[in-house]
Amino acid sequence: MFAAIGIVVLIVMVFGGYTLAGGAMGPILVALPLEMMMIGGAAIGATLIGNTMHELKLLGGGIGKVFKGPKYSDQDHIDAIALTSKLMKMLRAEGAVALESHVTDPENSAIFAEYPNLLKDTAVRDLICDPLTLMVVSSGTLDTHAVEDVIDNAIKTQLHELEEPQHAIQSLADAFPALGIVAAVLGVIKTMASINEPPEILGKMIGGALVGTFLGVLLAYGFAGPMASRLKQVNTHDQTIFYSIKQVIVASLHGYPQPMVLEAARSGLPPAHRPKLTDLLDMMRGR
Repeated sequence: MFAAIGIVVLIVMVFGGYTLAGGAMGPILVALPLEMMMIGGAAIGATLIGNTMHELKLLGGGIGKVFKGPKYSDQDHIDAIALTSKLMKMLRAEGAVALESHVTDPENSAIFAEYPNLLKDTAVRDLICDPLTLMVVSSGTLDTHAVEDVIDNAIKTQLHELEEPQHAIQSLADAFPALGIVAAVLGVIKTMASINEPPEILGKMIGGALVGTFLGVLLAYGFAGPMASRLKQVNTHDQTIFYSIKQVIVASLHGYPQPMVLEAARSGLPPAHRPKLTDLLDMMRGR
C-alpha cells in the first residue's frame, strides 16, 4: 500500500514541480514512449540475459512483495514457534517413534493441522521436518551441533532464494542511469544528423534526447532503488521465521527448559512484532 502511495507522490511532485516552474510537458510526452522503449527494453533484455526462468519467477514474486509486504504475519511467526515447540516436546517426552508420523507425513499430522498456513508453506514445513526426520531415523542420537549445521545450510539456501530478487532489482537500479545515457546519446546522434535544421527544431530534438537521461536517473533512484530497499526490509522480516524454528530445535536438543526455549526463539523477532513471553507460555499451556 505504501509503495503505491509513494509512486503516486513521486510522480505528482516531480512532474507537478516541473510544471509549476513553467516547464512544458509537451516535449517530455512526445519523447517519453520511445525513450521508455529504449531504456525499459534494454533493462528487460539485460534481465533476461542475466537470469534463468527460475530467477525471473522469483523476481516477479519479489516485486509483488514490495506492494503486498511480508509473506509471514505476526501470527505465523508465533505459530512457527508453537508448532516446533510441540514437536520437540513430543520428541523429548515420548521419543522418536511417536514423532515419526508427524514429520514424515505432515499432511496427515494432527499437530501440523492446527497450523494450516505453515503446513502449506513448503519452506517452513521442510525446515521443521527435515532435521527432525534425521533425529527420527537416527533414534535421536545425532549430535546437536551436526543438526544445527544441517539447519544452517537449509536456511542459507532459503535466504539465497529470498535475496535473489532484491539483487536483481538493485542491479537494475544501478544500470538505469547508464541506460538513460545510452538513450540520450542516440538522441544526440539523431540531432547531429539534422544539424542543418533551424534552432527551434534542434532544440526540441536535444530536449527529447535529454529525456532519456532524466528517465534513467528517475527510474534508478525514484523507483528501482527504493523497491530494492523495501524488498530487503520485507525479506529481513520474513527470514526471522527460519531462525525462530532453528532456535526452538537447537535449544530443545540442548535440554533447555521450555521457557528458555521459547525465549530463545522469541528474542530473535523484531521488537515491533515480538510477542510477550507470558503469552507464548500461556499458549503452550492451552490457555
